[in-house]
Amino acid sequence: MSLINVTNLTFAYDGSYDNIFEDVSFQLDTDWKLGFTGRNGRGKTTFLNLLQGKYEFQGTISANVSFEYFPFQIEDRAKLTEHIVSDIVPDYLHWMLMRELSLLKVSEDVLYRPFDSLSNGEQTKVMLAALFLKENSFLLIDEPTNHLDIHARKIVSQYLNSKSGFILVSHDRAFLDRCVDHILSINKTNIDIQRGNFSDWWENKQRQDNYELAENEKLKKDVKRLSEAAKRTSNWSDEVEKTKNGTRNSGSKVDKGYVGHKAAKMMKRSKSIEQRQQSAIDEKSQLLRNVEKADQLKIKQLPYHNRLLAEFDHVSIYYGEKKVTSDLTFTIEQGERIALSGQNGSGKSSIIKLLCGEDIPHTGTLRKGSQLKISYVSQDTSHLQGNLTDYARAHGIDESLFKSILRKLDFARVQFEKDIASFSGGQKKKVLLAKSLCESAHLHIWDEPLNFIDVISRMQIEELLLEYAPTILFVEHDSEFCKNIATKVVNL
Repeated sequence: MSLINVTNLTFAYDGSYDNIFEDVSFQLDTDWKLGFTGRNGRGKTTFLNLLQGKYEFQGTISANVSFEYFPFQIEDRAKLTEHIVSDIVPDYLHWMLMRELSLLKVSEDVLYRPFDSLSNGEQTKVMLAALFLKENSFLLIDEPTNHLDIHARKIVSQYLNSKSGFILVSHDRAFLDRCVDHILSINKTNIDIQRGNFSDWWENKQRQDNYELAENEKLKKDVKRLSEAAKRTSNWSDEVEKTKNGTRNSGSKVDKGYVGHKAAKMMKRSKSIEQRQQSAIDEKSQLLRNVEKADQLKIKQLPYHNRLLAEFDHVSIYYGEKKVTSDLTFTIEQGERIALSGQNGSGKSSIIKLLCGEDIPHTGTLRKGSQLKISYVSQDTSHLQGNLTDYARAHGIDESLFKSILRKLDFARVQFEKDIASFSGGQKKKVLLAKSLCESAHLHIWDEPLNFIDVISRMQIEELLLEYAPTILFVEHDSEFCKNIATKVVNL
């Protein structure tokens, strides 16, 4: 066991006035299985880069271990997979690699195929196997679940649960629960470490948030009551002071000493109330600093003139000679939330593209309702660039509504001035989702919408879909999301 000590860490990117981290200190144990969570853009990947010494920063990070980062940068993906592994771990032992691949349910034959011919899931598993061949290192695992299907996520989580000595960035609640024993969370104003899995951390966070919200309401009432009392006492003091130069109603002369004493007593009481009020205000200011704002999202889907929007009738899809989807039959009806489920390579994205009007080789019949308007969110965010104002205009959506949705998804206003290309992966995905929520459509089609999206935003999107019940066809490998949202599952 050894410790990683972070002391008074302060960091901002060159040219930015916003500190990502400001004077933060904490300690990590290198034997932990550490889940790393926080809203998009808070600095999770930045912190992993700081551990690797990629940026200059103020403060200190001390550790007696080396750091290894996943995913690896692979220059030539056309090389054989075994050569890719050799590039990553030059002195690896074959039997040790086979042990790791076996744990990950990957067959040996993948080693003798070009790396780029492997599925996304196979590539992820091979890189994880290579990562855990690196001994005496603390491993930094950045979002390994993206593009892994539900079955592969279970295998990888079981694999990670058998290991120790890593930081794992993931937004999949069920995945984190299966393989971590501590949570490192980047909050709005601090960094927090707790023992337990994600559900334990989330339960503690909700309990703390609810306590602070209740205390805040109580103190708000106290501040208002004390403010009104201080104002009344101050007014009484002023009125009494005015009578020093007047006369009593009976016409007798006013006892100025008595009146002055009474006024001073009231003023003292007023000052005491003001001090209690300030104390309540100070206490109130310590609350709610880390309560995450998750305003309700809205979606206004167009009504369609027919109950049935689309129908797949014995549809088979082909890649060249290979049949990837066979004899698929299902309908899409108004109000349904349909999850397309299946392993990577089973044709989910092809079905979506066919429904969106792309020319995909197929047999069978796809019937779509006339004048059916579809809003589509793709997996790919690599094309996003330019500023948000130009993006909204180019896609014919209301700019103020678009930015309002992004604000609700935890975008700071300063982000609105930046190039979308500089956004984090999760922020880019939120741009696509916000665009889709702005579009007038009869049917929403979302292909892996939650890749890179933080947990709290996932919950916001769940609430949106449950409240407004739009017609939606989606592919998503977050098992918790699918369980909560899908009214129908189409298994491929």
